[in-house]
Amino acid sequence: MPTVTHPRRAVLLLFAVLGFGAAVALAQGTPPKASAPSPTLARATFAGGCFWCMVKPFAVLPGVVQVVSGYSGGQKRNPTYEEVSAGVTGHAESVQVIYDPAKITYARLLEVFWRNIDPTSPEGQFCDRGHQYRSAIFFQGDEQKRLAEESKVTQQADVSKTVNRPIVTEIVAFTEFWPAEDYHQDFYKKNPMRYESYRLGCGRDRRLQEIWGGKAGH
Repeated sequence: MPTVTHPRRAVLLLFAVLGFGAAVALAQGTPPKASAPSPTLARATFAGGCFWCMVKPFAVLPGVVQVVSGYSGGQKRNPTYEEVSAGVTGHAESVQVIYDPAKITYARLLEVFWRNIDPTSPEGQFCDRGHQYRSAIFFQGDEQKRLAEESKVTQQADVSKTVNRPIVTEIVAFTEFWPAEDYHQDFYKKNPMRYESYRLGCGRDRRLQEIWGGKAGH
């Protein structure tokens, strides 16, 4: 039987082979830090499978200041990509969204989050399988928790019209966020062709269309 290479692994291998050694080398250095919210800014943390694919949907929104790829929901401090992707730290690949509440609401961020995941898929998203690729909302404070739980009820009504399966996305308290290595940050900008190739190979957009139709994310 021929060996089947996971689409994301294949992209990373191609990324290195085609001469992006300098970018990969950055992964050995200090990872970027998410901007600490000022008194006028807030943050939201979501997990939706591959963090490469969860940055752009938020980054293009007016009112979003920064979106950082990283790891949440695990036990180990300063986890590496290799550790998290191996499923040994308990973390989920996540994004932290720094935003201006005067320009965009947390409710709007939740709407974008749901439209970019398969909330009915347990233990993984699309072709990425394992607890490290689970979908989750890491709420911070009672208001985010309330809004997240209310949105889950609303989205369940929409999902039931297409796939008729229960939403299994976790809604859990935020504990810590660890930024990922530099070469993972803004991957859709740095390597647009490889980004699109990965999305296609993983079947992400096809499944989003099945669930959300014209409301699907991108």
